[in-house]
Amino acid sequence: MGIIAGIILTLLLFAFIFWPDKNPFRQADKTRLDYLRERKDVIYENLRDLNFEYLAGKYPEQDYAEQRASLEDEAARVIAEMDHLSTRLPVRA
Repeated sequence: MGIIAGIILTLLLFAFIFWPDKNPFRQADKTRLDYLRERKDVIYENLRDLNFEYLAGKYPEQDYAEQRASLEDEAARVIAEMDHLSTRLPVRA
């Protein structure tokens, strides 16, 4: 009796863990807008890091200016595409 209860409990435990709706490792579908939001956050973080490293003296002025301009251009392209997509797509919560 105890063995049968243990087997049933084990099967229920595996079903609970690996059930598709409960699986935390299942990746949710991302839209292009979700990807762009994540990319924007990464670019802003890179800008903060670049500024910190420049102030710490790790970058010369010219390299800092080039890197900053490159990151700002990329951020502008991402934000422009986000604006374009957000006017076409309904906003989801």
